[in-house]
Amino acid sequence: MIRKLLFTRNARRGETGWTLIELLVVLSLIMILASVALTQYRNSILSAKEAVLHSNLTQMREAIDQYYADKGKYPESLDTLVSEHYIRAVPKDPIEGSTDTWQTVPAEPETGTISTSTGIYDVKSGSQGTALDGSRYADW
Repeated sequence: MIRKLLFTRNARRGETGWTLIELLVVLSLIMILASVALTQYRNSILSAKEAVLHSNLTQMREAIDQYYADKGKYPESLDTLVSEHYIRAVPKDPIEGSTDTWQTVPAEPETGTISTSTGIYDVKSGSQGTALDGSRYADW
């Protein structure tokens, strides 16, 4: 009877607990899954910023083209596009987080004109970072 009682106590003790190795395996699996999830999360945020950058560049370039089609000259600055209601506001560069980092590309002077201000032909991001595809943001 005593032997039977001791055997059932030991069996209960062995079934109710976790071994140290089991705990370490579970914790290591959780850490691996969490690191994979964190990497995917960071990449998705960067991918979203890149999509917004593409969209902002497209909108500003279309506004510059529309301004040129309407006025026959390029705008003097991005603020000119805002004041002439071609865009509501100068968008933020999502990579840099500022409206002041846009790099403008001046237009080529037209032959036969003496004007020193040629206006803005194109706009690019001022970020020196590299995109997920390996290209530089400043080259977009």
